Amino acid sequence: MSAACLLLRKDLRGPLPPARPWPEGFTVSTLSASLTQPVHALLVEGYAGGQGSVPSFAAWQHTLAHDAEYDPALCFVLLHATRVVGVALAWTSAYLKDLVIDPAYQGRGLGSALLEHVFAIFRQRGEPCVDLKVMAHNLKARDMYARHGMALVQYETV
Repeated sequence: MSAACLLLRKDLRGPLPPARPWPEGFTVSTLSASLTQPVHALLVEGYAGGQGSVPSFAAWQHTLAHDAEYDPALCFVLLHATRVVGVALAWTSAYLKDLVIDPAYQGRGLGSALLEHVFAIFRQRGEPCVDLKVMAHNLKARDMYARHGMALVQYETV
């Protein structure tokens, strides 16, 4: 059985909204060794509803460590106190690999704030755009990406 996937792009050459402050009690960190287990667990939970898949922890960690586009400084972890509640894993090619918010924290604008953070970082790095893929049936994510000016580049079957 095949599924449809959309490649979306955000042009960073135009104006971006001003950075909004994180809500009280929330902070953003980059991926560190101490956060890899809870980040992996959040990715597994986030993709459990058929939005994608995540390999076992050992395989995922190995893939990260050996991917030429991996840079932990581009992997953003949203924390509420010490709990991992969001993650945006981006590659050096200005590609957003994963964006997941803990279901208990969804609906608070945290996904939008994390996405805007990614846009701002890549703009600072001089990138003209940011790409990502989203499952065509993931209407909630597609709506958020559309609100942030992401445009369809390609429709794929996976």
